[in-house]
Amino acid sequence: MKVLITGAAGFIGSHAAERLQKEGYTVTGLDNFSDYYDVSLKELNAETLRKKGIEVIKMDLRKPEAFDSLSSNFDFIIHFAAQPGISSESTFEEYFSNNVIATQNLLEFAEQNENLKHFFNISTSSVYGLEATFRETVAPKPASWYGVSKLAAEQLALVLSRGKKIKCSSLRLFSVYGPRERPEKLYTKLIACGLKGGAFPIFEGSEKHLRSFTYVGDIVDGIFKAVQNHELLDGEIINLGAEEEHKTQQGIEMIEEILGKKIELEVKPRRQGDQSRTLANIQKAKKMLGYQPKTTLKEGLRLQVEWYRENFL
Repeated sequence: MKVLITGAAGFIGSHAAERLQKEGYTVTGLDNFSDYYDVSLKELNAETLRKKGIEVIKMDLRKPEAFDSLSSNFDFIIHFAAQPGISSESTFEEYFSNNVIATQNLLEFAEQNENLKHFFNISTSSVYGLEATFRETVAPKPASWYGVSKLAAEQLALVLSRGKKIKCSSLRLFSVYGPRERPEKLYTKLIACGLKGGAFPIFEGSEKHLRSFTYVGDIVDGIFKAVQNHELLDGEIINLGAEEEHKTQQGIEMIEEILGKKIELEVKPRRQGDQSRTLANIQKAKKMLGYQPKTTLKEGLRLQVEWYRENFL
């Protein structure tokens, strides 16, 4: 079975590529190596994949002509690539081109794959809005350009399912953390401040936010189970995440405990569109996929600290 993974040099995409190859799939990765964050981290991930025999191709999904170099014989396509986050430094045009136009181009390529069994769109809890505690049937109310653009991408994919063009589903991920997490994200930045010094910038009030922090290995396990059960999933939307929720402050304290030191905090103004609560409702994933996250937050954070020490100290 041949699998195409977009965003393969990124955080979750690189882990998914490794897992699927380990399970016997032939994996091809695509990534545009965007400078949204330090490209050297993506290059490190890509080199790790290449050493394991996984091809990673530099390619911009926003350019339709780029697909001419790809053979259209994939059994599965898993679409991670996106402009991430709710940073005020990103423009609407960046979210639209990377998350909507790029997805439409990829879907047009997907239709050319005669052997395609399933297209998996990787979505986010941000489509739900300021609170993400709901079943998949609840109407989304995104509160950021990121959430709006990811919802649009999801619907573009599901349109093809409804039209019987390709079989497709969308997986909404909740607050993923772990080794290879992006450098501007909560735990990687916390660990960096703890080990290298400096104040951790925290948005006002966010220490009280509740999060369904989910270890990347548990997310990848859910994605793999979705691939295994793809025949059941055409047209479905499924939440993947941990059922436990923690305040951000609890996560900070766990990192301090693991590192054995206090981290200085620098309070920044509130960020528009930031979710106050995420709690993954995974009843559907349990029923359809047999999905059950197993990694506790403290276990996962210890693994993330080990990864950071090995690669950046």
